[in-house]
Amino acid sequence: MTMMNETIKSQLGHRTIRKFKDRKISKDIMDLLLEVTARTATSTGMQAASIIRITDPEVKESVANVCGQAYVATAPELLIFIVDQYRNSQIAKEKGYSPKTARDMDRFIASFTDACLMAQNLVVAAESLGLGTVYLGSILNDIQRICELLSLPDLTFPVLGLALGYPDQDPQLKPRMDMSLRVFENSYQLYDSYLDKIRDYDKEMSSYCDLREPGKYLDSFSDQVVSRFSYASPKENSILKAIRKQGFDTGINKDDQ
Repeated sequence: MTMMNETIKSQLGHRTIRKFKDRKISKDIMDLLLEVTARTATSTGMQAASIIRITDPEVKESVANVCGQAYVATAPELLIFIVDQYRNSQIAKEKGYSPKTARDMDRFIASFTDACLMAQNLVVAAESLGLGTVYLGSILNDIQRICELLSLPDLTFPVLGLALGYPDQDPQLKPRMDMSLRVFENSYQLYDSYLDKIRDYDKEMSSYCDLREPGKYLDSFSDQVVSRFSYASPKENSILKAIRKQGFDTGINKDDQ
């Protein structure tokens, strides 16, 4: 491939890493990764997302308990990306303006998107330096507990966690769906039979061995879809309530929930 470079090679080789070597990431590398993160694109330049870096072993253990994933407690670095409208609202107040709009959902979504972009930018940089990473959506298993652990004030909200370190495992590349099913030109493409379209992908996915359960191969993708839709997570019902508890106006009345 004529346009290939080392960064793209790293991105094409992305794998989730859940086991890390007992080796610290140097201050110089972490400072560099955070500088890269600072340069991430941000909605209207407001930089309304922040990072909580977990260095206290007890707090890290508590986060791991929320996640239900023991390896989180042993990760050399654990970062929590958060919506942060608090900082800018305080800046506005110090300028003599009380911003009611800080609670709007459009600003929440902008901050949420900023946090996700920051995390991805850091991951690309980290993996280009030989580090391994794993996203932790599981911090949302108990949002209130995470807010308490991190002393999150009004107008903030946890988005996702990220554990990183030097890989101590070598998992397969997980198969991905052909991009012809995910990239459309000018309008959304509908198909008569999606099962026909993913037939080869279904077979490929069934040959992937997940290191979380050594020797066990995954179900076909279509079976995974059914399994995921069959499970109604109780945490999903509490997310809007948690968002409102953190001070944001969801636009939904309590009676509507």
